[in-house]
Order: sequence, then structure tokens, then C-alpha cells
Amino acid sequence: MSVRRLADDAFQPHGFAFTDENAAWAQATIRKYPSERQQSAVIPLLMRAQDQEGWVTKAAIEHVADMLEMPLIRVLEVATFYTQFQLKPVGTRAHIQVCGTTPCMLRGAEDLKAVCRSKIHAEPFHRNESGTLSWEEVECLGACVNAPMVMIFHDAYEDLTPERLEEIIDEFEAGRGGDVKTGPQNGRHESVPIGGLTTLKGDYDDLIADQKSQGGPANGAPSQGSGAGQAISTPPSKAGRPDTAAAETNPTIAAPGKAGDANVAQGAEKEESDTLVAEAGPGAGQTGGAREGATGEADRDAVEANQVSADTPGADASTKGNLAAKEGAAEAAVVQDARRPDDVPAVQERDAESADLTGRDQVSPGEPEGLRAHTSDTSPGPGNADHFASKAEPETAPAQVGDKPSDLLDAPQGDKDDLKKIKGVGPVIEAKLNGLGVFHFWQVAKWRETELIWIDDYLNFRGRAVREGWIEQAKVLATTSSSGPGER
Repeated sequence: MSVRRLADDAFQPHGFAFTDENAAWAQATIRKYPSERQQSAVIPLLMRAQDQEGWVTKAAIEHVADMLEMPLIRVLEVATFYTQFQLKPVGTRAHIQVCGTTPCMLRGAEDLKAVCRSKIHAEPFHRNESGTLSWEEVECLGACVNAPMVMIFHDAYEDLTPERLEEIIDEFEAGRGGDVKTGPQNGRHESVPIGGLTTLKGDYDDLIADQKSQGGPANGAPSQGSGAGQAISTPPSKAGRPDTAAAETNPTIAAPGKAGDANVAQGAEKEESDTLVAEAGPGAGQTGGAREGATGEADRDAVEANQVSADTPGADASTKGNLAAKEGAAEAAVVQDARRPDDVPAVQERDAESADLTGRDQVSPGEPEGLRAHTSDTSPGPGNADHFASKAEPETAPAQVGDKPSDLLDAPQGDKDDLKKIKGVGPVIEAKLNGLGVFHFWQVAKWRETELIWIDDYLNFRGRAVREGWIEQAKVLATTSSSGPGER
């Protein structure tokens, strides 16, 4: 998906506000969601703003963010992600969305786009000279059987020809778009065949009666039995599912040649095994009886696995020999490079020979590896504990604690001011401030920075109130306000 950006500032209006009707609708929409999930109303509110203005402006995005107490970047993410939101001005009378997906393309969508290029603008997302018309190509609009089609604002126009689209554009340009019939433009009813229904035209009861009169099913269909025409015994919700109540599907009936035969075979095998054990007598399986592992191999395996000692009674000589050989090999493997203290001369002689071949000087075994390799770093490596040591994180300054304002009121002094005139204050924030006892601009103008910090923390604004300069804004607004006696 291409990068979607907001329109240039030259096209952006200075402000945005819902109409009274849309504002009431927006508040009702927000209340549909739980108190902790009311930000989920961001998409319907943005759509309402687009319906009101024709496109989604930057001011509208900021207004919705204030209403829902959302970070501005989150609302921007939604507006720029979904292509249903128009981020640039569109035609005031018609914005035409031409479906270009495969079904529409195969049935003439390219011809429809050619009409838009000739009658509106050569490029999409551009308005005509009068600013009344615009167009774009979109993905599937959901009426593939009625292809090709376009959508103008919220209405679909289907089964189009280039000539019919030209007529529709002329009607919208003349301001008569409301008179244009929506839906299929070739006379068909919704998505049924153009000539009308071709199947399922008769009543079901009439069909059954016709079959009975002819002594069988109509149109050569297989016979439906004696119950034809009666109530269907199988509910529609279970149609196509196996009948588990049938006798042949009873799970208690054993399948032939499987479970029953297997049980018989297992019983016979167990009986034979018990007979052999009884004939072997006591101790069978220990010194050569009928049981598995009675040849002494199990004992040797146990010794080799260090489960028993080679000196354990019952372990034979071959077992002891094997164990001794393995222990000797393990002991030799412990000494790195097969170097034992009594082999030091041989090791030194071998190192000397290796030095002649590799250019390395012979050094004593105790010298650091850095010297043997002629590296500059001869310091020992870090200890094991050093691998887990981490650098101390720099100490962060403690968060600044604010002071609760001292001029909070129980009730407004005279008419309360419209605190929403302060940037960053929406209806919800204004209600919270009123509930706290803030009703006038002069109260905010008198605050010290520490008091504003307390307010910001109370509203969980993360410094927004300080950054947007509420105190400075309030000082300007207080000069033109007719507040109560507390104003200074």
C-alpha cells in the first residue's frame, strides 16, 4: 500500500467542530462502548467527520483525538491506514470510486476509468476545474456478479457501460445526483439473471403434486420414496451429517477382523508365555531360564552403564575387562591433549617441532597464551563473575511532584467559561476539570507551573498540558472573558 499523507496546509481548514446533530450522535456512539474501551469509537467518529466535511481534515483528526482522550498519533495511524478515509479534498458533488479488481477489469473497468480521465481529470485524486468532481481506483466493492461497477459516496452503481457512466457523471455535475437510480443499470433485479429467474421458479408443493400425478419424480429425478411431499424428518441444521442413531453405526458393535481378533491373539500369547515360565521353574530368567535377558547379557549391560560394579557377584571376567578398558579411556580423555605430568619432555619436544613448522617460538607451558601467540594482549581474561556484571544504569531524576491548586471552587462564580477554547481540552476533559472545581479561565491563568503539573498528572496527560501552555492560553482568554468575581 502506498504511503498516505495528510493534505498540504494550504488546503487544511483552521478548525473543526461537529454540528449539533453530529455532536449528539458522536456522544451517543461513544457511550455504546465500556468506559475503558471508548477509544474504539475512533473509526465511526472519523467517518462521521468525513460525511460532514467531505474528507478527513487535520483539524477533524485533532478534534476526535480530544473527544476520545487519545494520543494524536494513534488517530493519525487509523486515518492514514484505512483507504476509506479521504485525506485530501474530493469533489463536492461526486467522488467516484471505480472498482479495478479482476471481475470488473474483465468486464470493462478500464473503459470506465477512461471515462473518468476524460470527463474529470487525467489523474486520480484530482478534482476537475470547478472542484465538483473527483475519482479514484479502488479494490473490490463487493458486487462481482454485477461487474463493472462504481461507488459514489455511499451508493453503488452496477452493470455499467461507458455511455451510462458518462450520463451519471453529467447528472451529478448538474446537481441532480439524487435522481439517479442506484444499483444495476441494465434493468436486472439486484443480482438475479438479466432475463429473470431460471431455477427454483415453482412452488415446492406444486412440484411434489406434479410428481405424484405422473407416478414418479419430475424431470427424471430419482424417486423420493413414499414419504415424498411429507415433512422433512431431518432438521436443516443436521442436513448432510451422518445418522449416528442407525444400528450399523452403533459404537458397541466390534468391527470384524480388528478389535475382536486382536484381543483373542493377545490372550493366546499371554497364556503361552505363562506356560513357559511355569515350566522353567523358580529362578527362571536369572541364570538362563525362559525369560528374556537370562544369558548374562543384562548383567554386563548394567555394569557398562555404571548401574552395578564390576566386582558385583555375578559379573563375569569379560565384563570386568571391558569396564577397565572403558575407565582407562575416560581417564585419558580427562587430560587435555593427552599431556600428563610424566610426559612433559615429550610434550616440549613436540612443541619445538611444531614451532619450527608454524613459526611459533617455544615457550614454557606456564606462559600466558598471549605470549605464545605473539599478541599484544597479555592480560588474563575476565573471570566468570564478570560475564554477569552489568554497567550501572545512570540514575534518573525523580519525577517532579506538583502542588494541588488552591483556588478550586465548589461552584462557578457566575457563568462558567468554555474551557474547551483551551487547546487540548475537549468535552470529557472539561467535565473532569469542572468536577475538580475549575470553571474559569482566571483560575488556570493564576496557576503556578507546579500546580499545572499536578493537574497534568491528575488528568494523566503525560506533560501535554505543560507543553501546550495552558496557563499562557488561559491568560489570553481571561482578558476577553466575563467571569465571576474571582477574575483578576
